[in-house]
Amino acid sequence: MTSFHLRGGEMHAEAVSLETIAAHVGTPAYVYSTDALRRSAQRFRAALGKVPRKQLMFAVKANPSLAVLRILADQNYGADIVSGGELECALAAGMTANHIVFSGVGKTAPELIAGLDAGIGRFNLELEREGQLLSALAAQRGKRAPALLRINPDVDASTHAKITTGRCDSKFGIPISEAPAMYDRLTTLPGLDLHGLAVHIGSQITDLAPLETAYRKIGDLIRALREKGHRVYNVDLGGGLGVAYRPDHLDADVEAYGAMVAAITRDWDVALLFEPGRFIAAQAGILLTRVLWLKPGQERPFVVVDAAMNDLARPALYDAWHEFVAVRPKGETFVANIVGPICETGDTFAKARTIDRVGEGDLTLFRSAGAYGASMASTYNCRALVPEVLVDGNRYAVISERTPAHEVRRQRLAPWMQSAPTIRAA
Repeated sequence: MTSFHLRGGEMHAEAVSLETIAAHVGTPAYVYSTDALRRSAQRFRAALGKVPRKQLMFAVKANPSLAVLRILADQNYGADIVSGGELECALAAGMTANHIVFSGVGKTAPELIAGLDAGIGRFNLELEREGQLLSALAAQRGKRAPALLRINPDVDASTHAKITTGRCDSKFGIPISEAPAMYDRLTTLPGLDLHGLAVHIGSQITDLAPLETAYRKIGDLIRALREKGHRVYNVDLGGGLGVAYRPDHLDADVEAYGAMVAAITRDWDVALLFEPGRFIAAQAGILLTRVLWLKPGQERPFVVVDAAMNDLARPALYDAWHEFVAVRPKGETFVANIVGPICETGDTFAKARTIDRVGEGDLTLFRSAGAYGASMASTYNCRALVPEVLVDGNRYAVISERTPAHEVRRQRLAPWMQSAPTIRAA
């Protein structure tokens, strides 16, 4: 039984009725399952059972909720972060500083300083100039910054173009041909402890062949660096394993992934780092919404829900599929377009989709919304950020309040504007 299932004809999150949650917090709202988060975290770790030395870091960008991060911290996961804000979230959730890796192509000096002051485990360097700056900042503080050099292996992950990060035309990483000379130069810097490599070729990967190709290239580079006398004792293999968003698809085979990693890295003599995000969180969350209108259309009806592209951006950004189901299914289906209320044609969740038959006021949900859902939300059209709810067995709690747009942006009039203008009748 999944963590989101029918019980007595009604969808539940674990043992909690989704109608109960909707009555308490309203819609739209994100709902997460503690059990699903724990099970996926444990499954990923178990799949790597034959890897002797490893650290697991959850990709915070997938879901930065403090409660979600605390659950994963309790599972002995650290954090893969890409901003100073994510550093604050990870630390606030109880993740250990030396189990945090700072990735990302555009780290600022204040963010590097924050990472140094917190004592994080390592920085993944994206360019030589970044290494030089990090060295100088660390030396000023009498420290040596632990760092890995991120490699671009020029491998196509065979996933969506917008989440592919390992091709030669990607903004991420150092071209693998330039890595040995750059490693030579960076190891001479006084404030830098460069001791390994990092690689990440994309997200939502279900075919393991591109990952295997990238990892074999990293293995060759490790041997070349050691022949030159360099230390390489950590390698970050990234994340990116995909999940099944459609009912007829399958998740990436994480057990096969673990076996492949163990075989390829057997003679590397390094501690391996992993950065799962989507694989841990996606299936652990849903977006609960309500049907506003059933609007007739020229070809098929429009199901207008109260969730929108600002709440769940993936369909608008990537044409992503999220299964749409009724909280109380009637046993009938029909073909419809599913849209939100935002004044954009792009605010469309599905076209010509066969779905549960629903009507005005019915509760519905989008599955597999636990990753890159709330974390990518905005206040477009001055819409509020939706609340997030955590379920654990038969109990639930609001872990993020519904936040009006004006509270998020903290807007104000300019000092010379004394008051709002008076609107006079013509």
